[in-house]
Amino acid sequence: MASVPTFLLLLLLLPCLSSVIAKKTYIVHMKHHHKPSIYPTHHDWYSANLQSLSTSTKSPSLIYAYTNAYNGYAASLDPQQAEELRRSDAVLGVYEDTLYALHTTRTPHFLGLDTQYGLWEGHSTLQLDHASQDVIIGILDTGVWPEAKSFDDSGMTEIPTRWRGECESAPDFSPSLCNRKLIGARSFSNGFRTASGGASNGTKNDKEIASPRDREGHGTHTASTAAGSHVSNGSFFGYASGTARGMAPQARISIYKVCWSTGCFGSDVLAGIDRAIQDGVDVLSLSLGGSSTPYYRDPIAVGGFAAMERGIFVSCSAGNSGPETATLSNVAPWIMTVGAGTLDRDFPAYVSLGNNKRLAGVSLYSGKGMGDKPVGLVYAKGSDSNTSSSNSTLCMPGSLDPEVVRGKVVLCDRGINPRVEKGAVVRDAGGVGMILANTAASSEEVVADSHLLPAVEVGRTVGDKIREYVHSDPNPTAILSFGGTVLNVKPSPVVAAFSSRGPNPVTPQILKPDIIGPGVNILAAWPDAIGPSGLSQDNRKTQFNIISGTSMSCPHISGLGALLKAAHPDWSPSAIKSALMTTAYIHDNTMSPLKDAAGGSYSNPWAHGAGHVDPQKAFSPGLVYDASPADYIAFLCSLDYTPQQIQFITNHPNVTCSRKLGDPGQLNYPSFSVVFGSKRVVRYTRTLTNVGSAPCAYKVRVTGPSIVGITVKPTRLVFGKVGQRRRYRVTFVSLSKKTSNVTVSPAFGSIVWRNEHNQVRSPVAFAWTKL
Repeated sequence: MASVPTFLLLLLLLPCLSSVIAKKTYIVHMKHHHKPSIYPTHHDWYSANLQSLSTSTKSPSLIYAYTNAYNGYAASLDPQQAEELRRSDAVLGVYEDTLYALHTTRTPHFLGLDTQYGLWEGHSTLQLDHASQDVIIGILDTGVWPEAKSFDDSGMTEIPTRWRGECESAPDFSPSLCNRKLIGARSFSNGFRTASGGASNGTKNDKEIASPRDREGHGTHTASTAAGSHVSNGSFFGYASGTARGMAPQARISIYKVCWSTGCFGSDVLAGIDRAIQDGVDVLSLSLGGSSTPYYRDPIAVGGFAAMERGIFVSCSAGNSGPETATLSNVAPWIMTVGAGTLDRDFPAYVSLGNNKRLAGVSLYSGKGMGDKPVGLVYAKGSDSNTSSSNSTLCMPGSLDPEVVRGKVVLCDRGINPRVEKGAVVRDAGGVGMILANTAASSEEVVADSHLLPAVEVGRTVGDKIREYVHSDPNPTAILSFGGTVLNVKPSPVVAAFSSRGPNPVTPQILKPDIIGPGVNILAAWPDAIGPSGLSQDNRKTQFNIISGTSMSCPHISGLGALLKAAHPDWSPSAIKSALMTTAYIHDNTMSPLKDAAGGSYSNPWAHGAGHVDPQKAFSPGLVYDASPADYIAFLCSLDYTPQQIQFITNHPNVTCSRKLGDPGQLNYPSFSVVFGSKRVVRYTRTLTNVGSAPCAYKVRVTGPSIVGITVKPTRLVFGKVGQRRRYRVTFVSLSKKTSNVTVSPAFGSIVWRNEHNQVRSPVAFAWTKL
């Protein structure tokens, strides 16, 4: 029998292949109250709903049934099936799955926290210490390395009886690895596996076993940052040595692994939030995100609303897409959106050139140094005539000629490929060292990395000096040296250039980010099985690693939120957010306004929100801007969402929008974002609740640009008792002579209520055009 030609076989298989390729994960929102009584559970109803679909292909499979964060399920469907579901009377909406990306020994001291308990200096710690053991932080990330010392439970009391979570069993994870510190560990991979074509549980790749074990390092790092136990003599190969501990070292941790090799799928994230709510967490920490979308299309916003409604404080990273504007993610007002700043700790390294100039940079290189003998320095040398100069200057894989770079230091431009990978490319080509020089895109911000060979990263100005030297000297040379750890660096904090910026791309009338926290060169726990650089050829082992990102700043705020929850168990998530925001500071340790690493100029609220977190002051904020779930629903009604879209977010079947804010900015939020647009006058009302002493009185102080008139009425608020509320109204008037041909630059100001004990500060951002 003649064999079938290969191309003909492919043509015969195309219909089958197309049906497989077309299958995707969809999240289906059901009308919860429409469940027929014949179905014992909603899970049964969801399964029947799927089976009712007319299909010639394999029956669609139920991936998740959500019960707490959402009324609905996730399923693997083809577009035709998804469209059929959209026409069902029992379905509110059907949306394709979303893919999200993942976005400490010094930070407790830098934040003014007590070194023993992680509580506030100057306050009694014993009572709060016991209270914080009743607070549970849910971490949604890449899992956990339970053997890390940061999860030791020595001295901790029994797990609270209200806890409903568990530690799942997996081929590489025993439930016995959990303890009184690490009280929960689960994994959610159905969305990932569906997108990956139904990959098996790790038979081909043990990194993808359905298990809570962390094979990436990110989750272990964030969890220990939020609530890691005390570990003496913690360091990263001698860098940042000291006692390592998280922000709330007595709090409990529960892990929800929702991120895998290709990212974090919304269906898995929503399942993690759903389970965390059911388990009984008090705080949710998500160091992940994606592009901003309407809230009803954002699983984190939807799940976050359900968590907030149940009294859970939700903290999320702002993203690492700065310094470009309007790059934020996780901007729903019921979520704490966290940007990143620097610490007063640095890891200096130096480049000594053959022209006797010694230039400064940073590095975490921990191996054998180069010595004090100058070696040749090369730049922009390709491996062959077909390799572009740009690939060579970027030190892309395969772009360097070993005959040219062997035994030399290579100057590489920052950009495109990972920073540490560039060093590996240099090493593999025979280079003995690397200088990683910033370009205009990354400006002066330098991030210390754990390189595989001697390497120093320098800012753009220094980088340009080195480039000029290499081009002007016929025999350029360099020596690289390393300065260890330096403390009390000034100025600090500085807003990280990578930290995503406002204005809010979804709701410009809500100022985001909310706050910044430490997010540059943060030391925290790390898995033994993963090299600190994350490269496959990195075989080094370390209990701690130093990395950067808003992923690192988010768990700082999550841990501080847990401490506030322990100190004030009756506070709502909005009150905790307000306390952290209105007490934040906007000056560095030189008493100058916060600076922005993206160019060195002063920062503004689009970059730092309310400012840098100040835990000591947040403990006693005096007044808070509180908001209830009903307030957030009234906010959603002001966005002109349909009733179905609002139901999608809130899980409230009978939202009528009988109460509707006239403007989204009317929400009782701790900050202001005024968008004049076609309006010359904007008026907002706010309500403050007294959580301090009584009786007390506050006077207002207003700052703003000369082109805006600001009037606050009344100018004095008097509180006769704790818990009392007082309203004020603020009127913003644009005095600009703006015409259609003139663009008015954004401007900023503040509204501060103060007395002899407290300052309750709200930043104000002004814009004259919408995004």
